[in-house]
Amino acid sequence: MTTPSPQTYADHRLSMDELAAVIARDIPASAFVNLGIGQPTRIADHLPAGSGVVLHTENGMLNMGPKAEGDAVDPDLTNAGKVPVTELPGAAYFHQADSFAMMRGGHLDVCVLGAYQVAFNGDLANWHTGKPDAIPAVGGAMDLAIGAKDVYVMMTLFTRSGEPKLVPQCTYPLTGLGCVSRVYTDHGVFDVGPEGARIRETYGVSSHVLAERLGITMSDNTF
Repeated sequence: MTTPSPQTYADHRLSMDELAAVIARDIPASAFVNLGIGQPTRIADHLPAGSGVVLHTENGMLNMGPKAEGDAVDPDLTNAGKVPVTELPGAAYFHQADSFAMMRGGHLDVCVLGAYQVAFNGDLANWHTGKPDAIPAVGGAMDLAIGAKDVYVMMTLFTRSGEPKLVPQCTYPLTGLGCVSRVYTDHGVFDVGPEGARIRETYGVSSHVLAERLGITMSDNTF
């Protein structure tokens, strides 16, 4: 097999804003949702008006709105990543301990996290690369990974050197076992779980090319 260069895939991929819009489209109406620090916070800017989706932040807020800009910026009103945000009618504030109780108690319908790796069976690695000089950053990821009813991951499909981040088995330290249900990437969307990885949708690259590159069995997929 000839391995395409990273640039070959880059020519076809979605931008992170485009991917955020795809995820926002798939979040069920009226769901309670936590958006992880980093790229997932972009999803807040793409949720359709009237969806009823209630955004939760682990630093203690419900019904968070899109990112704040200009005169709307309030330095005391931020998400867990310290990004200024807006509030929607009915927004509520509470202690961080109460926020974690919501996460751990199974009260969130969906969370969207970033990741270094996701395994075909849904194992998640997103807090440490395992390198001796890397700074670990667990945050609330472990609580969200086991507490949310559905865990989505938003990430690039390949590293800068072209290595897949959706893998048969994680090689980085794990955040949670079998916790991820769906992976959204710049090249496609995948369902993962006990039966392995399944390609749902691709962007600019054929399903056959991605399946071969990732080692996904085509007979297990419907296109």
